Amino acid sequence: MTGRKKKVQISVYLDQTIMMMLSDYAARRDRSQSMIAEAAIASFLSPDAEERREAAIVKRLDQIDRRLARQERDIGIAVETLAVFVRFWLATTPALPEPAAQAARAKAAERYEAFVTALGRRLAKGPKLRQEISEDINPAGGDGMAS
Repeated sequence: MTGRKKKVQISVYLDQTIMMMLSDYAARRDRSQSMIAEAAIASFLSPDAEERREAAIVKRLDQIDRRLARQERDIGIAVETLAVFVRFWLATTPALPEPAAQAARAKAAERYEAFVTALGRRLAKGPKLRQEISEDINPAGGDGMAS
């Protein structure tokens, strides 16, 4: 018999939970528990184990960085949307005399409730605004307001 090394048997005490996990994993992979344990120990003792852990950490950090970049973009969209709306509203809404202002405040409360209800429905089911806005929009293209 050439090329096959004789293996050494050891006795290892495992927590019952770890033993169940090993048994389940070996059964799912159709491999022996001994082979799974040997591979796990080899991986743990491998000189490149530290590099693999570092690579896994770097991968996770990259994912977090991408998520933060998307959040930053989404917050930017929200701030710009609000700024455009406020600019438009201020430019197009005349001041009202006091008797009309009281009626307008009452109507505003009613309309605000309708707005909050519609917003709640949209957030619950509809496509998000950020999903409707292309990420490829040219930021140097202006603010979208007519002069």
